[in-house]
Amino acid sequence: MLAGPGRRENSAEHSWHLAMMAVTLGEHAPPGTDIGRVTAMVLLHDLVEIDAGDLFVYADDAQQARQEEAERAAADRIFALLPPDQAASLRGLWDEFEERRTPEARFARGLDRLQPMLANLAAGGGTWKEHGITADRVLAKVRLIEDGSHSLGCYARNLVDRAVRDGLLAPAPS
Repeated sequence: MLAGPGRRENSAEHSWHLAMMAVTLGEHAPPGTDIGRVTAMVLLHDLVEIDAGDLFVYADDAQQARQEEAERAAADRIFALLPPDQAASLRGLWDEFEERRTPEARFARGLDRLQPMLANLAAGGGTWKEHGITADRVLAKVRLIEDGSHSLGCYARNLVDRAVRDGLLAPAPS
């Protein structure tokens, strides 16, 4: 994502954005969601991603599969460096995020999908324009946002509509 004129967002900025989103958008999480766990999940997810390398969210299925394998290997290596009790606890949070098996994990994954949308809007279309991404491809990612938060999912759908209307995102092919 672009972080300023001609500059891409770095991993620290992305992690900070997600942690701040967890804190400030917590009211949109399902009732009873532990925002501290959400924040830990997004930070641990990004730690592993920093080690494995990041992948464009709209990469093809083969690239996605290779990325998942690289991230699992990175998680295995990183968490093995910790004392066993801490390794088990933090690896459990990472696995929970990846598997989206709790409300916290689904909300965290939704935030991870919402943040790049906001960055693309702020960058005048950003990587959407750069890579010719269409609204249908973005809406496919919005499903993860909706899975974590109905209200943020509605907000994301409205953002897509606005982005198409404003020429920041190409409409879905007919």
